[in-house]
Amino acid sequence: MVPNKSVAYNLKIKICGITNLEDALLCEESGADALGFIFYRESKRFISPKNAAEIIKKLSPFTMKVGVFVNEYPEIVNEIAVNLKLNSVQLHGDELPEAASQINIPVIKSFRINNDFDFSMLDRFKNVSYLLDSFSKGNYGGTGKNFNWEIIPKEILSSVILAGGISSENIEYIHKNIKPAAVDISSSVEKKPGRKDREKVKELFYKINYLRR
Repeated sequence: MVPNKSVAYNLKIKICGITNLEDALLCEESGADALGFIFYRESKRFISPKNAAEIIKKLSPFTMKVGVFVNEYPEIVNEIAVNLKLNSVQLHGDELPEAASQINIPVIKSFRINNDFDFSMLDRFKNVSYLLDSFSKGNYGGTGKNFNWEIIPKEILSSVILAGGISSENIEYIHKNIKPAAVDISSSVEKKPGRKDREKVKELFYKINYLRR
């Protein structure tokens, strides 16, 4: 009889806020599973769909391409998703379940978490992946701050995408103790908003690839 082997835990990595080809290729070659393109004009990491399309053309088909939207009309989200051949869309605003249900490709729905957050509201969203980010009044993500991960219900922990203040300094703790399905990283690997820092990216993936062994 062949002995059973436990399945190795493989933390997925999404690098968000991609604005240029150099950063996209750096993150892809370093080992990113997914890249995020922010189509919210108020973001410091905004990229136009036209410019994102030019980058996406040069990426591997095995890299997930995620479009990030904030309170956008579903029909516009669907149009951009088709034109850019996105693998999924991330709704990072105050979207209602009805809006999420009108998206034609896989949806990641973000929730901004503080100590008073009611996790039962996640049940209102069907057939979506949950991204849990730090709450900041008037700020839709990109804060570089984490929240109290211990309040995440244990029954959903292994299926969520964790965001907010994740860096090379705490990735080992997350990998060993939190064990989410994936992490979403942006500001901790930047030299300024929208521009990645090569050394920070390399350091992050050096630790991640070590943990993955």
